[in-house]
Amino acid sequence: MRIQLAQRSEADELLGRSPLALLVGMLLDQQIPMEWAFTGPYTISQRLGHDLTAAEIASYDPDAFAALLAEKPAVHRYPKSMAARVQQLAAYLVENYDGRPELIWAEAQDGHELLKRLMALPGYGKQKAQIFLALLGKQLGVQPSGWREAAGLYGEEGSHRSVADVVDADSLARVREAKQEAKRAAKAR
Repeated sequence: MRIQLAQRSEADELLGRSPLALLVGMLLDQQIPMEWAFTGPYTISQRLGHDLTAAEIASYDPDAFAALLAEKPAVHRYPKSMAARVQQLAAYLVENYDGRPELIWAEAQDGHELLKRLMALPGYGKQKAQIFLALLGKQLGVQPSGWREAAGLYGEEGSHRSVADVVDADSLARVREAKQEAKRAAKAR
């Protein structure tokens, strides 16, 4: 299966081959449209001139990295704060996984441990970790025992709740519709 979260072939291709790009895209996925968030890693790599590495991002001058994300078009609506978060994530990956994010899931014994590892990432709360776990399971075949249970509602087969369920333009529309319905239901309470 091919990743189609950015809805731009070159950005999606990067997400499909770079675990770091996928983690950064998920980190950026807040308070901006999903496609913008998941295009962010591609934009950063284009500005750097090569694929992302955790070691380079972690050691980049913070002001220069914030300026890189703020260049027009900005990577996020809050480029300075998100630059700091991306650098914190990269530093954590260097310190705990030798800069190799794929070790987060390759070495996890089961879904519960994988969720715990994802929740330990800077910028990843429980919901973001569950969505990313569902994305790994549904789209990348990373399915340790108990992964669906650990992913909660996001792991349900056939659901359209999150980026984990976006595989084309139609599923993107269905996820957006489900999110709007959830917002309406929350307002009605």
